[in-house]
Amino acid sequence: MNVAEIKKLRQFYYHTLFDDVLPFWMNSDLIDKKYGGFITSVDRQGKSYNNDKSVWFQGRCLWTFSKLCNVYGVNEAWAKAADSGAKFIKEHCIDTDGRMFFTVTQDGQPLRKRRYFFSESFLVVGFAEYYLLRKNEEDLRLAEKYFDFMYEMYCNPEADPFKITPKENGAIRPLHSNTNPMVLVSSAQTLRRITGKHAYYDEIINKIVDDMIKLHYKEDLKCVLETVYADGSILDNPVGRTINPGHSIENSWFLMNAAVQTGNDTLLKQALNILDWSLDIGWDEKYGGIYYFRDVYGRPCEQLEHDMKLWWVHNEALIATLVAHKLTGDEKYTAWYNKLHEYIFSHFSDKEYGEWYGYLHRDGTVSHEQKGSLWKGPYHLLRCLILCEQILAHWDEELPQLL
Repeated sequence: MNVAEIKKLRQFYYHTLFDDVLPFWMNSDLIDKKYGGFITSVDRQGKSYNNDKSVWFQGRCLWTFSKLCNVYGVNEAWAKAADSGAKFIKEHCIDTDGRMFFTVTQDGQPLRKRRYFFSESFLVVGFAEYYLLRKNEEDLRLAEKYFDFMYEMYCNPEADPFKITPKENGAIRPLHSNTNPMVLVSSAQTLRRITGKHAYYDEIINKIVDDMIKLHYKEDLKCVLETVYADGSILDNPVGRTINPGHSIENSWFLMNAAVQTGNDTLLKQALNILDWSLDIGWDEKYGGIYYFRDVYGRPCEQLEHDMKLWWVHNEALIATLVAHKLTGDEKYTAWYNKLHEYIFSHFSDKEYGEWYGYLHRDGTVSHEQKGSLWKGPYHLLRCLILCEQILAHWDEELPQLL
């Protein structure tokens, strides 16, 4: 990219962030003025259609509003939103056993818990970034506590105080999911940046990345498998053959970030391989865009949404291809980035009401018109816009720390 292209793209992301996406959320029912916290299930115009609250998004929104303040300067409305989210999480989202809920009612009564520790992971990144905003040591300690809690459960599942029957009988079919190390790596990288404890978190990141590469990274098949046997061998059924291109692409820039921080050229090459393989497997040659799921052997996918195009997958692809181009200068990543950019902003953007549609059919037509749900809210898209704008702002310097 030349200087003019970089400047134009940076202005485009800045405009999209501050004149389109952020105003949609600030003018929506997102910020709950009655009970605190965030309601993300909003329709095309930003009106709530379900007041139950996603605990994932309490942490994610805390991260978003804290990050906006930390990158672009403290804005009173953003800071108050972050304060509201932090208070709601502490008062309503943590069970008596220390584990977090998955959903709560609008006023914070518990509804559901889940086996995995994703709610905890978003508490970690949310409160770590919030600490930078408010400089309250208690918030940083909370983030560190929950990271250690997650890591202990990863290393020793029996440490989980929330005892529940696993999905499958581990004695018969011991499995390993790539999503757990993935959220641990991103959480550890955030704490590494904010605490300055580089050696401590590098040791943990190296151990987790080693698990990812040994178990899920399949150079012979040129893919990353979502779920494998505990020894890394392939489970030959639809679960074991599943490739999630979006997860792999997101993970690729997490790993690129880690490789740059530690000067690990081998890991950088592996991260670029993951990106290359995932784009090749995921790209829809007929209609454009990236499939949601693929089968490593081309067998039928069980997921009914396998051929849909989802917003977050494409957010991660924009970040990953931009980072790869900056780090390598390889024009193939420029070509991928340009192809993705054209598809994304001609299909997902809602030109009438702002923000993005989240779910498209394979042919690119809109499947669901709502702008938020328990799964979609102001996180992936805003993170993408912030990071892409910041990468472009520092194009001639070292890669900014992304996590």
